[in-house]
Amino acid sequence: MSRATAATIHVDALRHNLARMRELAPDSRVMAVVKADGYGHGLERVGRALSGADAFGVAALSDAERLRAIGLPHRIVLLSGFDEPADLPVLQRLSIDTVVHHAWQLELLEAAQRQASPERARLRVWLKIDSGMHRLGFPAAQAAQVHRRLRDLAWVDPEIVLMSHFASSDVFEGEATRAQIARFQAATRGLPGPHSLANSAAVLGWRQVRNGWIRPGGALYGISVVPGTTGADFGLAPAMTLATRLIAIHHVAAGEAVGYGGGFLCPEDMPVGVAAIGYGDGYPRAAGSGTPVLVAGRRAPLIGRVSMDLITIDLRGLPEARIGDEVVLWGRGLPVEEIAQHAGTIGYELSCGITRRVRFSEA
Repeated sequence: MSRATAATIHVDALRHNLARMRELAPDSRVMAVVKADGYGHGLERVGRALSGADAFGVAALSDAERLRAIGLPHRIVLLSGFDEPADLPVLQRLSIDTVVHHAWQLELLEAAQRQASPERARLRVWLKIDSGMHRLGFPAAQAAQVHRRLRDLAWVDPEIVLMSHFASSDVFEGEATRAQIARFQAATRGLPGPHSLANSAAVLGWRQVRNGWIRPGGALYGISVVPGTTGADFGLAPAMTLATRLIAIHHVAAGEAVGYGGGFLCPEDMPVGVAAIGYGDGYPRAAGSGTPVLVAGRRAPLIGRVSMDLITIDLRGLPEARIGDEVVLWGRGLPVEEIAQHAGTIGYELSCGITRRVRFSEA
């Protein structure tokens, strides 16, 4: 018998969340960001489910190849851009857009132009400008010059998308994001081409940048990174339910310790459930006592330390619990954001961290 731990991917939720993005930004085109194996939901599965998007965003060229291999004809954007000259023929062969964010990439494109054959397919480019995050992007003061150099390359498509990335768009009405918007607008004033600024949080909370191309990632999977909220607060549906089963119930005496390190002492004689999941499956080890799970649809708290393969659950409030009952770790009925808060992280990390021994299915 296979291990009980399984992740169910709700394809209907993925499509619902894409429709919600279009509802919030009706005049924009949507790049569905599917990096990190579709935020842990399965790249090919997500690509098919989100075929109603206008483009896909990936972090690795190999992911673009996987999307092309299943027959998706959409624009695909390599979000960190190419890494070496050998990537350029692959981009052309597969018709992949590339982000250009650094001088060495621009210089490589200019060198390739000198070696280009007349029949070479044009490369579609997204010019990334650093508006204040200071991760990737040309300095704002160089935007016009870089844009002109790209437009001078005959083998680069003349429609260049102008983009940037926000550092704090999850803080609605925050001054940092206002400053980034102003800096980007000043840097691109007078430059032709569509704009792309809005990541998931910006789509949800910054109406003024819901234009051109939006780039939702986590929102498509029903996850919010806005503090104190869940995806449901924005009309999103969870796209993953992670679940397992109770495999044991013990009656433990008052004063006895549970789990590694004996960190939980039973305050009274009590039933303790054991469920088949742990950090070896991707459940966060940092989730401490009190983190909720659903046992047969009802809430119960973790007790003790999460181990590699197992967790222990306080069943005092669930006298009807039985071995074999379903235990939901996050998903429908239990927001992943709540679990992430208990573990000191974000929902994105949890969904991306599911390991290979977890069985995946669609619903």
